[in-house]
Amino acid sequence: MEASSSGVTNGKTKVFHPVAKDVNILFDELEAVNSPCKDDDSLLHPGNLTSTSDDASRLEAGGETVPEKNKLNGLYFRDGKCRIDYILVYRKSNPQTEKREVFERNIRAEGLQMEKESSLINSDIIFVKLHAPWEVLGRYAEQMNVRMPFRRKIYYLPRRYKFMSRIDKQISRFRRWLPKKPMRLDKETLPDLEENDCYTAPFSQQRIHHFIIHNKDTFFNNATRSRIVHHILQRIKYEEGKNKIGLNRLLTNGSYEAAFPLHEGSYRSKNSIRTHGAENHRHLLYECWASWGVWYKYQPLDLVRRYFGEKIGLYFAWLGWYTGMLFPAAFIGLFVFLYGVITLDHCQVSKEVCQATDIIMCPVCDKYCPFMRLSDSCVYAKVTHLFDNGATVFFAVFMAVWATVFLEFWKRRRAVIAYDWDLIDWEEEEEEIRPQFEAKYSKKERMNPISGKPEPYQAFADKCSRLIVSASGIFFMICVVIAAVFGIVIYRVVTVSTFAAFKWALIRNNSQVATTGTAVCINFCIIMLLNVLYEKVALLLTNLEQPRTESEWENSFTLKMFLFQFVNLNSSTFYIAFFLGRFTGHPGAYLRLINRWRLEECHPSGCLIDLCMQMGIIMVLKQTWNNFMELGYPLIQNWWTRRKVRQERGPERKISFPQWEKDYNLQPMNAYGLFDEYLEMILQFGFTTIFVAAFPLAPLLALLNNIIEIRLDAYKFVTQWRRPLASRAKDIGIWYGILEGIGILSVITNAFVIAITSDFIPRLVYAYKYGPCAGQGEAGQKCMVGYVNASLSVFRISDFENRSEPESDGSEFSGTPLKYCRYRDYRDPPHSLVPYGYTLQFWHVLAARLAFIIVFEHLVFCIKHLISYLIPDLPKDLRDRMRREKYLIQEMMYEAELERLQKERKERKKNGKAHHNEWP
Repeated sequence: MEASSSGVTNGKTKVFHPVAKDVNILFDELEAVNSPCKDDDSLLHPGNLTSTSDDASRLEAGGETVPEKNKLNGLYFRDGKCRIDYILVYRKSNPQTEKREVFERNIRAEGLQMEKESSLINSDIIFVKLHAPWEVLGRYAEQMNVRMPFRRKIYYLPRRYKFMSRIDKQISRFRRWLPKKPMRLDKETLPDLEENDCYTAPFSQQRIHHFIIHNKDTFFNNATRSRIVHHILQRIKYEEGKNKIGLNRLLTNGSYEAAFPLHEGSYRSKNSIRTHGAENHRHLLYECWASWGVWYKYQPLDLVRRYFGEKIGLYFAWLGWYTGMLFPAAFIGLFVFLYGVITLDHCQVSKEVCQATDIIMCPVCDKYCPFMRLSDSCVYAKVTHLFDNGATVFFAVFMAVWATVFLEFWKRRRAVIAYDWDLIDWEEEEEEIRPQFEAKYSKKERMNPISGKPEPYQAFADKCSRLIVSASGIFFMICVVIAAVFGIVIYRVVTVSTFAAFKWALIRNNSQVATTGTAVCINFCIIMLLNVLYEKVALLLTNLEQPRTESEWENSFTLKMFLFQFVNLNSSTFYIAFFLGRFTGHPGAYLRLINRWRLEECHPSGCLIDLCMQMGIIMVLKQTWNNFMELGYPLIQNWWTRRKVRQERGPERKISFPQWEKDYNLQPMNAYGLFDEYLEMILQFGFTTIFVAAFPLAPLLALLNNIIEIRLDAYKFVTQWRRPLASRAKDIGIWYGILEGIGILSVITNAFVIAITSDFIPRLVYAYKYGPCAGQGEAGQKCMVGYVNASLSVFRISDFENRSEPESDGSEFSGTPLKYCRYRDYRDPPHSLVPYGYTLQFWHVLAARLAFIIVFEHLVFCIKHLISYLIPDLPKDLRDRMRREKYLIQEMMYEAELERLQKERKERKKNGKAHHNEWP
């Protein structure tokens, strides 16, 4: 089971924590490397290295010819020696020829090697292959502060790992009853996955002899090489001028059609990975990560990070951690549901509803809705008990605490990953200004306090006015959502009467359920349509704000899209949870929309069944749709592309396409990077926590979806998308703050769901105040006898308004016209001093509801803050490892300094003897 991403966390190169000056001192004093550290290709089976130029360089050094496979696999230049680090694609028919020529001339001036190839499918398409020689890689790696290994660490085993090893020994005793290697990475398939830990430091050409370099071609892995080349391309001019610079602008204006690093060959092989080893890292990732056969195993996060970069690796680490944390939530939610199933036969409330054949309920709509026996809602009462039972409050508290524990332990998990992936001391470079910002404010400049260079400046008044316009746009779109919800409300009000007069008895007798089901499906369609509109509006408003940097643009766009989609997805759910049936009035004095349509009432068994249906249908439909769009749509597009290629090629023999041609025909990564992936999971997290008191099976549905989601995303990244550029990141960014906000909102909403939507509080008040056990301090099923009758009020049918009076007189129940009917509320009977006024029980229930909300929120928030305080952000064993490293570094510096002093003393003695021998 892909429960978590916490399986293998031993990084290939670990963090070197001292400050920069200590690094320089240490470099000055240390001798050459005295212990080896495996390079990236140690995972590949010998003889199958098609992803590096190691074979070519060895053969070249020995005077042998380059293997023919290097010339044919599309990963090298035509000479089979220079590895392709980046691909640019353009069309010869494109008119931007002059800009491309200047750009490519400057590329050569930077030292990058270039080679061009025409497409085998379309001669108008030209592929520009780029290769960075060692000198260029070294120069820019030093500028970019790329951290590389220089010395192996002294092995240090924390207590936690010793404890886990003892657990593994205990588990191994029961191995015969367990699946083969459950949830573990297959070390036979992944030999040498756990490499020796190495200290790392920013690369320096002056101190190159201190770094562990077995082969210059493999010292920088492929992801790092592509990142360096992309860094160079972003700083090359294509025209004379201050703002005429960078590959992104050429992609925007159409000079180039695409730009991407290459995948490392095919992800499939005719030979078994167990017997012949992996052909390349892509093949390795497919077999041990993206294949459906390993769905129950941990993710190889180090391989993911090596191939796709830290940013994508962190996404899958977070997704795996979230999925693993869903296991206890799903188990408890399933337990609550099963508890409802087990106690169903003993539930006094559902028994009374099923036996209430003599209680006639008032019609739920005007004219066409008939009177109905309360016993007709027996099935719905039982279903309601499955979700609304004695364990519901416990589960709501548990999920609020769970959300806090999840976030707190993710911070600890992220710290471990940051340590293993060399990110703790990594600081993001100062970002470049967006081209759009430069073009807009190029005439206004001020001095940058960090770089000391003039840069475009946005006046405060201009920025405020743009933010006000953007906020107005956000408010307008939220109003659109409210209008859509209002339309759904009108649909429900109108349709319930239509279904009540339907010819089919099945629909006529279940008019409310049919109304709710169709309304949810229509609501889902509206949600998906509005999502498309919201993306365009959010893009327009974000560009209108003119953010200065790409990260500011990304954060602003992310916040808008999340706000839009969250309101869009949950607005109808909030209506059902907190407004449906709350403001309908009572028979004889119904509240109406536009003085025409009577507001919808809850089902006789309560409003919770409507909320459960809303959440269940939306979750299932949305997750199914998202999974189709993530995998099905790219599969169809790639299939269509291959079909067109076969048609254009005609009946010729099958051609083996080079790697750049194959990758070009794959789908590019989303324009917003990982935004869609995160947004889908964050919205699911909201659904899982915000209304979980009404739908305990939500965590289970989320868990099942995420187990599939991890493999879908892995398969998509490895097989269906072009290889994204590897980029670094320290955490998941603004999404963590959004998760914290959802956690706070979930406490409030669950308190209101339990107090207002469910019947937990009215049942509790009845048991302690009005039931057979009143004043005895007991609360069992025997104390609920008579609850149903006490929760229903009496209405005199002759008091109906003319437009509300039903067509039937109810004579089908007793043979004579009915005089009275019942409805859900706490009101006085019609013959009392104040007809239809609120009873004392109503005020007791209302006071209990308000008291429960206050107590629940304060209790849960106190528990959340206590947990946050008790769980440190940095694990103790990691803190000990970091302190240990600092101590070892100080020891090495002391030994290096002592060695230097001894060497100087020997040299002085040697020089003194030489002068003495020269003295006449």
